[in-house]
Amino acid sequence: MSTVAAFALALGLIFVNLTGHCDGALQVGFYRGKCGLLDVESIVRAVVTVKFLKDRTIAPALIRMQFHDCFVNGCDASILLDGNSTEKTAGPNLSVRGYEVIDAVKDAVEKFCPGVVSCADIIAIATRDVVYLSGGGKYSVETGRRDGFVSLAKNVKLPGPTITVSQSIAVFAEKGLDATDMVYLLGGHTIGVAHCNLFQARLYNYKNTGKPDPSMDLSLLETLKKMCPQNSTGFNTVNLDQNPKSASIVDNSFHKQIKMHRGVLQIDQDLALDSLTKATVDKVANGFDFSTKFGRAMVKMGAIQVLTGKQGEIRKSCRAVNRRF
Repeated sequence: MSTVAAFALALGLIFVNLTGHCDGALQVGFYRGKCGLLDVESIVRAVVTVKFLKDRTIAPALIRMQFHDCFVNGCDASILLDGNSTEKTAGPNLSVRGYEVIDAVKDAVEKFCPGVVSCADIIAIATRDVVYLSGGGKYSVETGRRDGFVSLAKNVKLPGPTITVSQSIAVFAEKGLDATDMVYLLGGHTIGVAHCNLFQARLYNYKNTGKPDPSMDLSLLETLKKMCPQNSTGFNTVNLDQNPKSASIVDNSFHKQIKMHRGVLQIDQDLALDSLTKATVDKVANGFDFSTKFGRAMVKMGAIQVLTGKQGEIRKSCRAVNRRF
């Protein structure tokens, strides 16, 4: 499909009417009527669809971007700002990508309705759209966020892959998310990859024992050792969902895999083993409503410490704050 044809197809629903309802300061359908006869979310969807058809790996990239943005200063698009010491330069964010997708969406909405749509909302809408394009549910995005001014690498303190379940629950609780939210949100690992250096110790020297992690499925252990040799650089990548039939689909396969001791990252596997989360993992793995509940958790995460009303600003470029005179 050509880029023009894909854009036209995706833009076909541009006059969709949205039903609004409020949840705190955010609202579904916030942009209705704010871009003339055009529907902002359809413009976003059109651009994102074209990008997705060219590169389906933007789906896990944008999910990760939203998580990394919301867990620092709240969902204020601070991760998008360029600079020598901005969040982009922090270690955990060096592998974050997808910025060009957000730029392309911003260019499109600025063309049709300049100064109206925040970069923070673009992240949320675009992420929802790639989840849907990857086979997940089409949840309703709450909008009305404004963009922040502050982006500092020193503020980036994200939970790492070796964090314990109890520690992770505490981190999520600080953001107003409970353990169930955490289990669903980490289910975003149903798509995407991890670099070997994030889990290599599990293969060769688990907790300084000189042996592999005994909780790992033996067939998975052998597979990962081939992908991640002991003396390699650790830059190779493997799918986080080890079911090859669903590694690019947003579903509950990830939870089924960790129940079978086939989790790649330590925190992922521990979700299925720890008494604090095991029952929830079992429920998700055996359930049929993952898409709906994953969407709800994404919406809840998207409301963390948002700027609304007259707070923040609507950036002209997602990479820089507006000039002040």
